[in-house]
Amino acid sequence: MIEVSAILPRGSVYLAGEIVKCVITFTNVAAHEETQNGSECLAWASVQIHCQCSVSETRVHLIRSERMSTEEVSTTGCDTSFVPSKGERGLTVLASTPRILFCDLRLAAGESKSYTFEDTIPSDAPPSYRGQAVKYSYKLTIGTQKFDHPTKLLRIPFRVLVLHGLNDISVYTEGEEVTPSNPFLKPQQTENSLLDIALQVLATITARKSPHSYNITNAKGKVAKFILFKQAYKLGEDIVGAFDFTDGTVSCVQFSVTLQNEEQISEECRRKPSQGTAVTSFVKHQEMCLHTEKTHINIPVPLTATPAFITDIVCLRWRLHFEFVTSCVPIPESERPSNPDESASWRGPPTLNVETMVWDLPIKIFPANPLHASSVTCTKSLSNVQI
Repeated sequence: MIEVSAILPRGSVYLAGEIVKCVITFTNVAAHEETQNGSECLAWASVQIHCQCSVSETRVHLIRSERMSTEEVSTTGCDTSFVPSKGERGLTVLASTPRILFCDLRLAAGESKSYTFEDTIPSDAPPSYRGQAVKYSYKLTIGTQKFDHPTKLLRIPFRVLVLHGLNDISVYTEGEEVTPSNPFLKPQQTENSLLDIALQVLATITARKSPHSYNITNAKGKVAKFILFKQAYKLGEDIVGAFDFTDGTVSCVQFSVTLQNEEQISEECRRKPSQGTAVTSFVKHQEMCLHTEKTHINIPVPLTATPAFITDIVCLRWRLHFEFVTSCVPIPESERPSNPDESASWRGPPTLNVETMVWDLPIKIFPANPLHASSVTCTKSLSNVQI
């Protein structure tokens, strides 16, 4: 019996454009007396990266193209063919060129042999995403076969993040040096990897620049002023904002802020022309704010979320959804005693005539460092199968 094990040494999260590295080990785990001459033989082994797209049939209508569905692919090959997407749902929207690891590998009892597979994820690949109507999932599939036996497949799922603008990294590597340099050290010519360049780009576009101020009003007057310190965030960052109610002319009793994404299907792929946008909520901050002068919000962006992206099928955007509960009539404050040694209590009215107003503020969500995202993922970077 031969055991096939595969591991992704760097983890299970990568940026589009990066190189995926996988170490694959074939081990003859059978005892000497169980096999003829104590050896086992594999005819071949191949590896391929592929991305499957599955959709909700009630919401999405896919236009037939040159890509064949998984069912069509699996029925065209026999049990001894290498069909990485066999048994998978949906369409294969991306597939790398299959790499042959070996042909005719013979292993003695207890012997093992390892191979290293490396391939680049296309920079224009869609990101990993699990939405209400569309799902993109990546897998690295290893196929191998014994003589006179059907093909066995070993799959390792991994996650892909997309940072747009990295199609040509020469834009970031050419030109004059603009970072501060030490005049006492000899400059060294170093070649930055795509990950290093991506982290520099992310640090630049998500840096705090000038705060954005918004006056929140309704038909009766001003409710509050909201200050957002930046509008671009990485996965794992905190969205920090401040509310100022001191100049408000309308009493705000309660407010809530929810981090949401909007999943919009393209017009040509919608099952119904009047189909709306699917909204998913993640983190919510709610607070009672009657007679409050200033307060703040702190909403974390989950590392497991998918940054904004757009494909031929779906467009994903992010927003902050605000809900304000305001009083229709002014609420008087309690009278403060003139003597500091005296105390007073205020009892609110038993009922309030209120109304709710909503406001959506678009924000930008970008990928995080793949190494950080790997620390919270539930996807295993190690898998094995026995033949």
